[in-house]
Amino acid sequence: MGEEKVYAIRLADGTELTNLRMNGNNYISSSAVTEDVFVDNCNPVVISDGENEETHDHMALIHITKYGDDYYFAFRDRTKEELDQLKMKADIEYLAMMSDIEL
Repeated sequence: MGEEKVYAIRLADGTELTNLRMNGNNYISSSAVTEDVFVDNCNPVVISDGENEETHDHMALIHITKYGDDYYFAFRDRTKEELDQLKMKADIEYLAMMSDIEL
């Protein structure tokens, strides 16, 4: 049986999550992982397995779950529809701010 790969994830602000294992699409950390580290911090996300590096823009956190002493978490790429909605929301907020309108 081959050696288990070890993953590292770098978030947009440079935060690094290291020594991660993988189970399905879940990354497993023996260190505490909390949701607040991912808020507005998933564009881009760089995932490395020590040999290959993938950059994902506009990812979303699916979940963080604690099992025993480990933390399991997973991401997904945002859909085009989600990105369109985020842009429209930002545009509306910008126009409201420029027009001095409270939303």
